Amino acid sequence: MGSDQGLTHLFYDGGCGLCQRAVRFVAGRDRSGRVRFAPLGGEAFHRLIPGSVLSGLPDSLLVRTPDGALWSRSGALIHLLGRMGPGWRLAGMLLAWLPGGLRDGAYDWVARRRQRITACAWRPGPSDPRFEA
Repeated sequence: MGSDQGLTHLFYDGGCGLCQRAVRFVAGRDRSGRVRFAPLGGEAFHRLIPGSVLSGLPDSLLVRTPDGALWSRSGALIHLLGRMGPGWRLAGMLLAWLPGGLRDGAYDWVARRRQRITACAWRPGPSDPRFEA
């Protein structure tokens, strides 16, 4: 794993306003500094995601955990919430109690409308090492 050891990677659609807002939300609450951010299809994505699973991935936020597990949709959100402060961790635990089909159905409903949400003109600082290509 090398320099990626112990890191969670959040891969996102860089052209999606909702995805950019989600990244900004997580980046602002990543107290541990152990979450890395990179666009879907970028260099880090291709370095860390095996080619054999690429065709089976949904059009969604994708999280790669430190142990190499891949989470998408509501599972990715729950994992990310667990990496934030205690209140967010609690929200993630409560969300995890809902049936997966219900959680993913709600996620998909929002995802179908995500292109309508515009992004703020926000870019991470050039010296923020959490953002990869």
